[in-house]
Amino acid sequence: MSDGPLTGVRVLEFGGIGPGPFCGMLLCDLGAEVVRIDRAGFEPAYEQFAHRGRLSVALDLKKPEAVEACLQLAAQSDLLFEGFRPGVMERLGLGPDVALARNPKLVYGRMTGWGQEGPYAHAAGHDINYISLSGALHAIGLKEQPAVPLNLIGDFGGGALYLAFGMLAALTHARETGRGQVVDVAMTDGVASLMTTIFGRLKAGQWRDGRQVNLLDGGAPFYGVYKCADGKWVSIGSLEPQFYALLREKVGATEPLFDAQHDRTLWPAQRKRLEEIFATRTRDEWTALLGGTDVCFAPVLDLEEAHRHEHNAARETFIDVGGALMPAPAPRFSETPGRVRSPPPKTGVHTRDVLRDWGVDAGVIEAALD
Repeated sequence: MSDGPLTGVRVLEFGGIGPGPFCGMLLCDLGAEVVRIDRAGFEPAYEQFAHRGRLSVALDLKKPEAVEACLQLAAQSDLLFEGFRPGVMERLGLGPDVALARNPKLVYGRMTGWGQEGPYAHAAGHDINYISLSGALHAIGLKEQPAVPLNLIGDFGGGALYLAFGMLAALTHARETGRGQVVDVAMTDGVASLMTTIFGRLKAGQWRDGRQVNLLDGGAPFYGVYKCADGKWVSIGSLEPQFYALLREKVGATEPLFDAQHDRTLWPAQRKRLEEIFATRTRDEWTALLGGTDVCFAPVLDLEEAHRHEHNAARETFIDVGGALMPAPAPRFSETPGRVRSPPPKTGVHTRDVLRDWGVDAGVIEAALD
């Protein structure tokens, strides 16, 4: 069985929450050997699926010997990443200058909300703040106010994914040149990057700087969600004219009201009529009629339903790992498929084995763990 396209890549992860573990999961799922430095005595909940597949080393980084053990691990690593506020790793004696002195080929990833410098760099924050500063939150929600989305945009989209992408790009450079480098990932930067197309539409006059007034923000009646007779919801995305025509045919929206798809003055009336139509059947009835067609349709599934849907089941989008159902590795590779090696580990369960196998001095190991 393949261990994935990153087989042979060694990664040192300094334990954090949210986007850091998710980045580690992505690398681990695709074959990297990821050692996570955990705080001694800290036990993450089993439900933190993003910790899966790791080797967990528990160390007290207040001990100089523990810091030395980490530097010896860094000397054997291809990638190292951390998600602390700027300056924390330097105060621990584990900053990039020290680590790169031990291993000039090391890629040192740093992920924060605001970045390593700037007026906000040392301030606390969370996903909702980072997407606010980048313009994304302003564009999401109802006309009256922005909505509070899940922390997918900043933490995982603008943070973890950009960290994984940036470190792997730097790894390619390091392998070609022998020179490592620091990768500074700010979620504000990543979210701004994700918004590139929206900013482009705004510049071109194809996007209004508001909410529920545009093609993709809930303004268009043919791109949105509708409540059904049973109180459940469906989504439609009938943007292209042929898909819009099929929507009209399937749901019976044959009135002249719908003839001008892109006449914004008609959108409120069109939406009201579609609301009336979708309220006449249950979600499952609409799914039977529209599911799998070119209407661009999907039922809005809750978290318990998602894994049971026939499409997700057929693709094994969710898999059982140690008795827990969790999302499978993504993306998929034809030659070197990734896999989940193991469930989330107990903190420190691999400490001695990893330190020994990675070549940390025996005396350092004993002093670090004393």
